[in-house]
Amino acid sequence: MGESFMIRFLAFALIFIFSHSIKAQEYPVRPVTVIIPFSSGSASDVIARIVLERMSASVGQRFVVDNRPAAGGTVGTIVAMKAEPDGYTLVMGASGPLVVNKALNPKLAYDPEKDFDPISLYASMPNVVTVSARLPVNTLPELTDYVRRNANVPYSSVGNGSSQHLAGVFFTQLTGTQMQHVPYRITSQLQADLISGQVPVSFQLLPNVLGAIKGGHARPLAVASNKRLPALPDVPTAAEAGVKGYESAAWFGFVAPRGTLRPVIDRLNREIIAATADPAVRARLTDFGAEPLASTPEEFGRFISTEMVKWREIITKGNITLE
Repeated sequence: MGESFMIRFLAFALIFIFSHSIKAQEYPVRPVTVIIPFSSGSASDVIARIVLERMSASVGQRFVVDNRPAAGGTVGTIVAMKAEPDGYTLVMGASGPLVVNKALNPKLAYDPEKDFDPISLYASMPNVVTVSARLPVNTLPELTDYVRRNANVPYSSVGNGSSQHLAGVFFTQLTGTQMQHVPYRITSQLQADLISGQVPVSFQLLPNVLGAIKGGHARPLAVASNKRLPALPDVPTAAEAGVKGYESAAWFGFVAPRGTLRPVIDRLNREIIAATADPAVRARLTDFGAEPLASTPEEFGRFISTEMVKWREIITKGNITLE
């Protein structure tokens, strides 16, 4: 009786594994929903769509964007966490939802490292230290001196806990200065106040200040990256400008609900790598101020863990809270 049961159990297990293997090999056989936990038209939304368009053309199935903006990316990420781990619901994972939100809120409803299977990074957008053309500074050292001489110089970001907010916090920690954070909900108002000089400094993703820079109303002083941006070839890195170790970027990748079959993860990983290697895709990302990236799932997972340690320390040191 026991032997017969074991034989039937093993047979069932083999059939289960085989059937799932066949499904993974055929994947995808229908459109894939990709939750983007930010608003349509945002920088993160635009660069995700660039990659997903290429993936749709490659696999012959649509990767359909579902924008779920709210709470710094938390709401959309929770929706993805609760989805079936069948490869047909993915989520764009970014520095905010996968790192900063957890560091800001230990009681977050999901664990970025336990509730998702990493697939691959696909882009990074370094913050650009930008000042109003009305501000009498032309270099990063001059900005540092100006901030030291003038108490609580305001700087703008797109919200509390955003990569831009934390870029400002990190800058003050490295330079031993103090600045006043001014969060905005609308980037057009942020840009208007930057131009007018009302909030004369912004640690910002390039698309959010590019119009002001092109119009001569704002001045980029440095890129918070270890290499220059092709879109701003004459702007030095922070290290070149004298602030070593100052690297701050919003990065983006795709993750799946935990338990997604590994062959599905591998197929998606190959498609992301192919998309970010495509010269046309790379050109569009670069023109938008993003650096195309790719990684193995394991590399992405380790990257998330490393970023978690880095930004948790910065947030703790800066006494940053959700309020």
